[in-house]
This record gives sequence, structure tokens and C-alpha cells, in this order.
Amino acid sequence: MMSLFFLSLMLLAAYVLGSIPFAVVTSKLFGLEDPRRYGSGNPGATNVLRSGNKGAAVLTLVGDCLKGWLAVWLASKLGFTPLEAACAGLFALLGHIFSVFLRFKGGKGVATALGVMIGVDVQLAVLCALVWLTVAFVTRYSSAAALAAAAAAPISGLMFLGPHPIVVVLLIMAGLLFWRHAANIARLSAGTEGKIGGGKKADAR
Repeated sequence: MMSLFFLSLMLLAAYVLGSIPFAVVTSKLFGLEDPRRYGSGNPGATNVLRSGNKGAAVLTLVGDCLKGWLAVWLASKLGFTPLEAACAGLFALLGHIFSVFLRFKGGKGVATALGVMIGVDVQLAVLCALVWLTVAFVTRYSSAAALAAAAAAPISGLMFLGPHPIVVVLLIMAGLLFWRHAANIARLSAGTEGKIGGGKKADAR
């Protein structure tokens, strides 16, 4: 097992990697308005899509997903254990939610969490992605799809990994996603949640 110093260094690097705000960076590259100023105010792919620029939204999605996967992959390649690598993914997710580049504010973390799951176990990621796609297709609510996928993550982890400590990491990630979607849950209950592709005024705060 790596020393505590190198483990701490790796987790810090994963946090900084996760902090890269691809929604903001991509919007600037495409000459779009800052995604924090319209729609849900969330710097994520779903909100960028409300700008009407699908290319920017896709690039944001890929970037946010990639940083979660990369944190796990790099940790594995550096010789850290699977559990430590999963923790690196968790710290990347924390970086996305509490971005050091955005004054410790950030996105909801759905795409980054998916990237982490890809790094941990592809089957797990595929199943959760299918849950997201199914719920999103049926309801047209990105938040409802995210919550369903988050709930499915630790359950799927038990299916594919058994009673492994990594399942605890998945459970923590799911808890973070539910916490970040607290306002969405309230709007879903009130029937005021904006749907996918609903335009810039959707979910206005």
C-alpha cells in the first residue's frame, strides 16, 4: 500500500482535476453565455444544452465524464489499490461539486460520477447509464434520471462487485448526488421542474 503522503497527494491531484469547470470553459470556447447565469444556474451539460448549442453540451458532458474516469485510471496506473483508485474518483467528484476554480461552487456531478463508475467497473457504469437514459426518455426530467441512476449505483455495485468496500464509496457518491439535487427534488414535488431542452428559462432561480 502506498504511503499516506503519496495517497494524500494523489487525492489532492484528483480533487484539482475534478475542479476543472468544463461547462464554463466550453461555453467560453463557443462564445456562449456563462451557464451559471441562466436556466438552473448549474455549470453542467444539461444546462449548457439550454443554450441551444448541442456541440457545447456534448463537449461539456465528455469533459466532465472524462475527468472522473481519468482520476480512477491514473490512480490505478500509479499502483494504488482499487479502493484507493475509487477514492480518487470520489475526490474528483468533490472537486466538481466544490470547484476550487469557481470559489468552491460547482455542478451537480452526474457526468463526473458516471466517469468514476466507468473507471471502477464498466458493467456498473453501463447499467446506471441505462437507468438514466430510460428515466430521462420516459419523464424528460434530467434530475429524475440522475436520482434514479444515483440510487442504482450502490445496488449495482453489490451486484457486480459483491460486498466490497468500493460499494461504500458508491454509496457516498449517491448521497452527494441526492444532496446536490435537493432543490430539484423540491421542484419535482411541486411540478415546477424544467424538462430537458426546456430553454434558458427552465429551472430559473
